[in-house]
Amino acid sequence: MNRNTLIQILELARWAPSGDNTQPWRFEILDDLHIRVHGSDTRDEILYDFDGHPSHIAHGALLETIRIAATGFGLESNWQAHSVGDHRAPVYDVALVATAGLSRDPLYDCIEKRAVQRRPMKTTPLTQTQRSALVAAAGNQFTVQLFETGAQRRQVAGLLWKSAKIRLTCPEAYPVHKKIIEWRARFSKDRIPEEAVGVDPATARLMEWVLQSWERVHFFNRFLMGTIAPRVQLDLLPGLLCAAHLLVRPKQRPQTLEDWVHMGISWQRIWLTATAQGLHFQPEMTPVIFRWYARSGRRFSADEGLFEQSLQLSSEFERIAGATTGEDFGFFARVGIAPVPRSRSIRLDLADLTKAP
Repeated sequence: MNRNTLIQILELARWAPSGDNTQPWRFEILDDLHIRVHGSDTRDEILYDFDGHPSHIAHGALLETIRIAATGFGLESNWQAHSVGDHRAPVYDVALVATAGLSRDPLYDCIEKRAVQRRPMKTTPLTQTQRSALVAAAGNQFTVQLFETGAQRRQVAGLLWKSAKIRLTCPEAYPVHKKIIEWRARFSKDRIPEEAVGVDPATARLMEWVLQSWERVHFFNRFLMGTIAPRVQLDLLPGLLCAAHLLVRPKQRPQTLEDWVHMGISWQRIWLTATAQGLHFQPEMTPVIFRWYARSGRRFSADEGLFEQSLQLSSEFERIAGATTGEDFGFFARVGIAPVPRSRSIRLDLADLTKAP
């Protein structure tokens, strides 16, 4: 084991997914077998980072990616979390151990291939092999619920349509919407490039102009049905056109930082498994996040009507899933066959993700 091996592991690990490509981590190399990951969250800037939990899930995806990458070099990876308070800046100590006879994880080759497909997919049903692989990838702490029939996909598409209205009319969500898209770009190191968003060029140009100010957004939403085109292209059609929607539910309520990290580990294994099975994947987290707000009684906007809409959305989501108000939802996504995206978020260079000890 030498420094070059560690660098190769981290070069792979940085491809772990995070919400809006925020990459809420920095690496500190202590020695050739010891990495310290400094986690962060975006709860103070991004409405969707509810109590930092989506960032904690991303931390889990990163730690699992490190583990998978390390197996390619005959190394086991073990981590330990250190955090206090509300876990705004957790630290994860990652130890690598050379292990004779260790096999490379079958998901190793999927780390860089994994990508988000926001455009419509084929409705070709999942095979039993694909279905079984996705369910097994979640691990024994979680259950996987699939919505595969045409009727179920229509129900979920309707749910996404309503969730998108909350998302696009919420003034507190506007700053992140303005910030996360890199316009007129095919790739982006720290945002979502325009070509990967999933809208046609005309809608993109309109969105770019409208998102320059909340006043424009509000005017278009109120008087010119400004949410219609993006909701059709980003939510309704993708919701209908896929093989299935996938809801992962923890068997026990997440209470500790480690619980959320383990959810991220499950998320990444499912996503990489989908890639290995020839499927594409798109997270659909806003209905889950608005339900977290609703069921905790947390007002997320000065517009009280949006909280009432989130309550209605949560009830509809529970009806579709056959769940009670007290049952927990982990993460939500759609899967299906589609062309490889020609545009995608890439990542910051490793030098920009590494801090001095």
